[in-house]
Amino acid sequence: MYYFPVQPPYFLLLVGFLTALTSGLALSGTLKVIVQKWPSERTENTKPRSSLKQLLVPFIGITAGTCLFLSSGLEIFGFPSSLALGVGLPISLFTCLLIWLQLGSMMTFIEREGMRSLDLDSMS
Repeated sequence: MYYFPVQPPYFLLLVGFLTALTSGLALSGTLKVIVQKWPSERTENTKPRSSLKQLLVPFIGITAGTCLFLSSGLEIFGFPSSLALGVGLPISLFTCLLIWLQLGSMMTFIEREGMRSLDLDSMS
């Protein structure tokens, strides 16, 4: 027997997508402001992790929007609500945790080595 939801969560799918999109735009803007401030604040006592604190709220918005979008999408395709949340939550949290760790290491690397260290075209 197949499971068909009475009312598929199309609205939650849209809300999750828009939440992730707007939080991504906020993260992009905040990241641009942080990177533009780096040359003027080249002191030795500033910690690289302090700039990550400014990115935490938009990144949590991206994580929540992604989780809602993924769980709603799975529910639309026939998963029961509890199973869709049980699959969507760990996948989105684990993926966003890995991206957060990569973002932190890349920001530390750029602060230490400079922006020219990421120029992959000049390496060939």
